[in-house]
Amino acid sequence: MDFSEDSSSSSDDEDLFDLALIIAFPRRAKIIRPRTNHFEKWLDQEFIDRFRSSKATTLFVLDLIKDQIYHPTTRNHAVSAQNQLLIALRYYATGSFLRVSADFTGVDRSTCGRIVRRVSKALATLRSHFIKFPTTAEEVETVKQGFYRIAKFPRCIGAIDCTHIKIRSPGGDNAELYRNRKQFFSINVQTICDSNLQIQNIVCRWPGSAHDANIFKNSIIRSKFEHGLMGNNLLVGDSGYPLKKYLMTPLSNPQSIAEERYNESQIRTRNPIGRSYGVWKRRFPILAIGINVDLETAKTVIVATAVLHNIANTLRDKTSIVNPQLEEDIELINHVPVDRVNNTPNTPQQIIRRSLVNYFGNL
Repeated sequence: MDFSEDSSSSSDDEDLFDLALIIAFPRRAKIIRPRTNHFEKWLDQEFIDRFRSSKATTLFVLDLIKDQIYHPTTRNHAVSAQNQLLIALRYYATGSFLRVSADFTGVDRSTCGRIVRRVSKALATLRSHFIKFPTTAEEVETVKQGFYRIAKFPRCIGAIDCTHIKIRSPGGDNAELYRNRKQFFSINVQTICDSNLQIQNIVCRWPGSAHDANIFKNSIIRSKFEHGLMGNNLLVGDSGYPLKKYLMTPLSNPQSIAEERYNESQIRTRNPIGRSYGVWKRRFPILAIGINVDLETAKTVIVATAVLHNIANTLRDKTSIVNPQLEEDIELINHVPVDRVNNTPNTPQQIIRRSLVNYFGNL
């Protein structure tokens, strides 16, 4: 039996039916709205309030990473490198992909997430260029003089501490390791800064339950000091750290004027590290609000914002005024208790600290 004629007739009927559907329900044309030029839209202070970065600093950073974040695509209206950076900055300022998506026409939440990951990775690759200890003798002397001007503490090259950055539960068998003493999930981040709040070293891989002293014990920077690669220079830290020949901590119970002077100077000299956390978290509120992405991306975001903090600090980029709720979030995160470390008497490190006490006694 020949079905060719019937098949042809059926095909014609289907074509007519499809044509009728197209006429009755025409496909809506995709509307491509022009994307906002945020550099033109916002005044300088408005731009800073939204992106936590001045226009000049943003363009400086863009020039450093634009080749890494350029994303070739066959689709029309791709997101420019400039807007990708602004999307990441807006996310660091709000912690909300939904709000970022609302600010950038045609960029949905999932696209925002991919862009933030891409830009954060690019920024984190700049770590070795912008987060580093002084290397030349002149640079080292400048850092030491900066600390000396605070309270006459000699040979100090850095103030060390840890700060908790709130994250979502990472899930899995080890999730509870990230729950800290304040009962929220966090990464315990160690940094060392100079007297100008510039981050010189960062360790961003330990869960919230990790003790500050243990993080330092396992850090590369401790190994460098132990092996004499940092000269006779000193760090200053709080009582959560063990006293070392190169790490001076406060006396737990000062008994003399000299010891009180030592403690006062030591505390004032390490003050920049606490201030650096406040500036860092006010500049990028996501660090206080909480980073609601996967664990590895959260670590990358932390390093990326540390790089941006140093760039902004170097370029003297002012931070924005923040709201009281953010201040409460910063206060909560910055005051996770740590255990005091007991030190053995009459050790080489005790002798070095005693020589510093005598130095302050003679001032």
